[in-house]
Amino acid sequence: MNATSANPIRATRPSAATKPVRWAADTVATMREGARLRLDYSAQSLWRVDRLIEEIRREGAPYAAVHAVLRGFGAYAGEVVVRCTGAEWWETGGEHWLRTPDGRLWDPVDEARRCYAGDGSLRLLCREAVG
Repeated sequence: MNATSANPIRATRPSAATKPVRWAADTVATMREGARLRLDYSAQSLWRVDRLIEEIRREGAPYAAVHAVLRGFGAYAGEVVVRCTGAEWWETGGEHWLRTPDGRLWDPVDEARRCYAGDGSLRLLCREAVG
């Protein structure tokens, strides 16, 4: 078996997608097993993610303690946008962002951080990106 047939995602997606795709998949698995919440990569599921981030914020968890969780939620939202629009992940200086087919740029990981600060929405980011 060659590398292309062993991993179809890697064969068809740019290398910048590797980390965010993994972060998103890890988040889906963690939410399914830990919180018994099914995330299905639909735009509607982002409503639940926004609510989860709001709950974490209300509990007063320090940012340092939730940094990786927020990164995972942002990557998950990015994957929703990718699947809805055909966007591609890009990476610059360790930061991951999306370019939608219309040329617009999106930073879903930063949007998750903004949600935690009380000033963002992954659901609205997706809605705007999808059009």
